[in-house]
Amino acid sequence: MPMSSVEVPSLQGQVSDEEWAIRVDLACAYRMVAHYGWDDLIFTHLSARVPGPENHFLLNPFNLMFEEVTASALVKVDVDGNPVGPTPFVTNPAGFVIHSAIHMARDDAHAVMHLHTPCGQAVSAHAEGLLPLSQTAMVIRNEVAFHDYEGVAVDLEERERLVADLGAKNAMLLRNHGTLAVGESVGECFIRLYTLERACEVQILALSAGDDINLPPQGAPEIAAQQGAATLPVASKFLAWPALKRKAYRLDPAFAT
Repeated sequence: MPMSSVEVPSLQGQVSDEEWAIRVDLACAYRMVAHYGWDDLIFTHLSARVPGPENHFLLNPFNLMFEEVTASALVKVDVDGNPVGPTPFVTNPAGFVIHSAIHMARDDAHAVMHLHTPCGQAVSAHAEGLLPLSQTAMVIRNEVAFHDYEGVAVDLEERERLVADLGAKNAMLLRNHGTLAVGESVGECFIRLYTLERACEVQILALSAGDDINLPPQGAPEIAAQQGAATLPVASKFLAWPALKRKAYRLDPAFAT
C-alpha cells in the first residue's frame, strides 16, 4: 500500500536536473530505511552533497518521519547548517555536526548515512566491534572505522575527531551509538550501509545462539575484503541500487515528488 506523505510544493524544474536527481535518490534512501525498519522515529540522518562550489548539502526535515520524506521536502543547507532558501522545515543540529564534518573533509563523500538500529548499536558497543562471522561482515569489515562516544553530537569541536577517526575508510561504528556509511553516490552509500547493517544483524543472531561459533579459515576474511572492495561500488551503481529504486516506486512513488 502507498504510504502517505506530507504535501510540499514541488521543486522539480526549480532546481538543476543534477540536484533533482540527487533529491530523488536521497528521498528513495529515506523511504527504504523506513521500509527495512531502520528508522529511529525522526532522529537519524541521511545526507547528500549538491553539485556546485558552494558546498551545500541536503538533509531531512527534522519533523518528518522517514516514510514522509519526499525529494522536494529535503532541506538544502550550507556548511554552517543554515537553510539555503525558504523552507517550512527545521533541521537537526546533531545531524549537521556529523554530516557536515565528513562532507567538508572528504571530497569523495557525496553521501553520508547514519543509523541507530538496535543491532548496529549493539555491535558498536561490543569491544571487538564487527567480527568476521559472515560473508557480509568479511566483505565490509576492513572498511570499518571507530569513533568513541562523546555525547549527543552537537559540539562542533567533535567534527575534527570524527573526521580523523574515519580517515579514508567508508564505514564507521560510532561507539555506543550506531552505524555510518560514506559513498560517492547515494546508491553506493546505501548499499554499503545495508551491508554493514546486515553484518551487524547476523553477528547479534550468531552470538545469541550460543558460544560455539565457527570462525572462517585463516586468510578467508582478507580475500572477501578484497572482493568486496572491488565489487561493491560497481554492484551498487548498476545492479542493487536501481533495483531498490524500482522497489521504492512500487511501494509509493510519492517519494519522487
